[in-house]
Amino acid sequence: MSLKVYNSLTREKESFKPINEGSVGMYVCGPTVYGDAHLGHAKSYVSFDIIARYIEYLGYDLTYVQNITDVGHLTDDADEGEDKLAVAAKKQKKHPMALAEYYTASYFEDMDKLNCRRPDISPRAAGHIPEQIELIEKLIDAGHAYEVNGSVYFDVTSFKGYGKLSGRNLEDMLSGTRVGVKSEKKHPADFALWKKAEPNHIMQWKSPWGMGYPGWHLECSVMSMKYLGDTIDIHGGGLENKFPHHECEIAQSEAVTECPFVKYWLHNNMVTVDGTKMGKSLNNFINLKQVFSGSHERLSKAYDPLAVRMLILNSHYRSPLDFSDAALSAAESGLEKISAAVKAVRRAAEKAPEGEINQKVQKQLEGFRHRFEKAMNDDFNTSVALSVVYEMVKLAEKEAGKANKATLQAVDELFSKLGGDVLGIVRESYPEDSKALTELADYLMQDVIEKRAKARAEKNFEEADRIRDEMAKFGVTFKDTPNGTEWVIQ
Repeated sequence: MSLKVYNSLTREKESFKPINEGSVGMYVCGPTVYGDAHLGHAKSYVSFDIIARYIEYLGYDLTYVQNITDVGHLTDDADEGEDKLAVAAKKQKKHPMALAEYYTASYFEDMDKLNCRRPDISPRAAGHIPEQIELIEKLIDAGHAYEVNGSVYFDVTSFKGYGKLSGRNLEDMLSGTRVGVKSEKKHPADFALWKKAEPNHIMQWKSPWGMGYPGWHLECSVMSMKYLGDTIDIHGGGLENKFPHHECEIAQSEAVTECPFVKYWLHNNMVTVDGTKMGKSLNNFINLKQVFSGSHERLSKAYDPLAVRMLILNSHYRSPLDFSDAALSAAESGLEKISAAVKAVRRAAEKAPEGEINQKVQKQLEGFRHRFEKAMNDDFNTSVALSVVYEMVKLAEKEAGKANKATLQAVDELFSKLGGDVLGIVRESYPEDSKALTELADYLMQDVIEKRAKARAEKNFEEADRIRDEMAKFGVTFKDTPNGTEWVIQ
C-alpha cells in the first residue's frame, strides 16, 4: 500500500506522488513568537514532525521549511488591530525584535523536549521584507492589488479561485459584512499585503508606498516559494489557518505564478479544553513549560515531555484532542510501559548468548512492520501505528528472558525504527533512567556521609580526608550546612 494523504483542497484521500520523484518539499506555518508555546502548538508541530519523519522513513529526500512570524500578525484577522508582537512587547517593555528572539528560543527549547526535529529552514518574516515588497509590486502590475493611503490590498474579485480551499464564496462574505462599517477596501474580503505604519509604530520599513509593514499572509507565500519553488508538495498548518490565512496564500501566490501553489494541503485539528478550542486569545491555554513543571492548576504533577507526544499520537492529526490531566497521565503510563520494554530488551541483549535469529520472531517482526506501515500509509494514522508498538511490547516481555542476542537486537532495531525514527517516543539511550539510580545513590551516600561525620567527630581527620579524596575521584564534593552535609557531583 502506497502513502495516501487527505488533501484539504480536494477533500479526498489521494495517493501521494511528489512533484519531483524522490524528493519532497514541505512548508508548515510556524508560530507567532509573542509568548511561550502551548499544547495547541504541540498538537500541530508534533503532528507535522511525525509526517516529516515518515516521509523520510519512506526514503524521500525531504526539505522541511517552517517559518517564524515576527511581524505582521494583527490581533484581528480582518486586518485591524495592532501587531500581536508589538502588543506583547509594549506590555513587557521590550523591543519587539528582542521579544521575538526570546520566544523563538523558548519555542525551539520546548520543541526539542518534545523530540521534534528542527526544520531544515526556519525563515523569519522580518528577514524577508525585500522579497515581500517584490511580490506586492508584481501583484499590483498584474492588476491583482491596489494601493490606498499607503496601504496595499489584494483584490479578491480579480482571482476567480478565491475560496476554493475553505469552500467560501464572495457573495457570502459580502452578505456577512456589517452595514455602515467604513473601509478603504474595495471588497470586505480584500486582504492587506502592506499596512501603512503610524509614526510611532516600532516595526516599519521603507516601501514604494511609504513606511509600513507586511500583511500576515504575505510572508508564507514569499518564503515557501523562495525555498521550495512556485509549487510545493505539502503545505501544513492548523485547521484554524485554513481561512483566511491559507486561502489568501493561494490567491496571492497563484495570481503571480499562474500555477498551483500547493499540491497537497494538510491541516491538523485543534486541542480543546472542555470542548473549547485552546488558544492564547481565549486565555484558556496551558503552555508547555507549565506541563513540564506541573505548575498549572489543571495538572496534578510535572510530566515527561514525551508523555505530551504520546498523548498527541493517541489521536489522528485531523481529529480534535480534548485535554485533561487524566488523559496526559494515561499517556505517560503508556510511554513508561514502552520504555520499560525497550530497556529490558537492551539489557537482556547485553548478556544473551550468541546464535541465529529466531525465525518465528523474525516473522512476527515483519508482520509488525507491515501493519505499522499500513497504518501510517493511511494518512498517517498514528493511533493504529501506536497499537502495533504496544503489541511489540508484549513480544519483548515474552522474549527478553530467553531469546539470544541476534533475536533481541532485531526486536530492539524495530523498536528504534518504528517507535524511535518515526514516532519519536523510543530514545536512542535512556541516561535519564536515573530515578532509581538517584535514590540508590542517595541511600549509599548517606552511609559515606555518616562515616565521614563520625571520623570528624572522633578527630580522625586523616580518615575524613581519605573519604573526601576518594569521593572526589568520582566528582563528588561535600557541602556542610546547618541542616547537615549535602553532596553534589560536579
